[in-house]
Amino acid sequence: MVKEFASKADLGEKQVTFSRLADNAYAYTAEGDPNSGVIVGDDGVMVIDTQATPLMAGRVLEKIRSVTDKPVKYVVMSHYHAVRVLGASAYEPEHIIASRDTYDLIVERGEQDWQSEFERFPRLFNGYETIPGLTWPTIAFQGEMTLWMGKTEIRIMQLGRGHTKGDTVVWLPQERVLYSGDLVEYGATPYTGDAYLLDWPATLDNITALDPAAVVPGRGDALTTPETIKAGIGGTRAFITALYESVKAGRAAGKDLKEIYRATAAALRPDFGDWVIFDHCLPFDVARAYDIAGGMADPQIWTAERDAEMWEALEG
Repeated sequence: MVKEFASKADLGEKQVTFSRLADNAYAYTAEGDPNSGVIVGDDGVMVIDTQATPLMAGRVLEKIRSVTDKPVKYVVMSHYHAVRVLGASAYEPEHIIASRDTYDLIVERGEQDWQSEFERFPRLFNGYETIPGLTWPTIAFQGEMTLWMGKTEIRIMQLGRGHTKGDTVVWLPQERVLYSGDLVEYGATPYTGDAYLLDWPATLDNITALDPAAVVPGRGDALTTPETIKAGIGGTRAFITALYESVKAGRAAGKDLKEIYRATAAALRPDFGDWVIFDHCLPFDVARAYDIAGGMADPQIWTAERDAEMWEALEG
């Protein structure tokens, strides 16, 4: 009998907050559930990360309609994970933008990731039957691109690998507002099952160098003060560093994956155990760190079957 994922016990509705960060920039947050970003330009709206289903995206759209009736022109995918992007059709955007690395990941593992995430986090896929299929970019960029929505300058950038190889941030240089995707979390456990843990700290340095006045993390409250921005970036860095150092030391000592998982959970729980989805993420996080410490540069594909096998091996 396979033990159920910790996330399947997470059934409670979350309180949504739609906060204004600048005259044209908003954050849709929900107590540690995946965040979305909204930019209102002169001629339309941009949505950053769409929610997992069209039904759930409709809730974001309701908030957008509370501040503007302009059409959604652009959807930006901060990365490829299903929980972030499969609601895109609800917005009827003119274009869907992603990095070329994200496009390649959709080709390689989009279908498997969709089923994997649904099995792990069914509550986040409310209205699953409304998903028309994978979300495909209509614009794929490399490195950086700039859009002007009237007078609003929007830079869409890859600042380095971290959460995935395709990580993309959206930066408003005039307003100094940053939408970081899952490169930054706040009070929420970073999911590192597809991560590049050795690259991630330098990517956080590049985020810090922008000197943002506000950051919308992948999960957690919008960060609107120097103190909370520092805590979000610093907390993310502290978690991924402690995770990898613990796993690397265990592997160097010849311990097996389950031993390393138990030791890492014990080491991290005092500082991070009260963060959202800690118990859910940690087995996937340790498994990826174990692979990196063993020389596996790129992440293996997570399938629903592999998820269950790994979870049973570590939690069973």
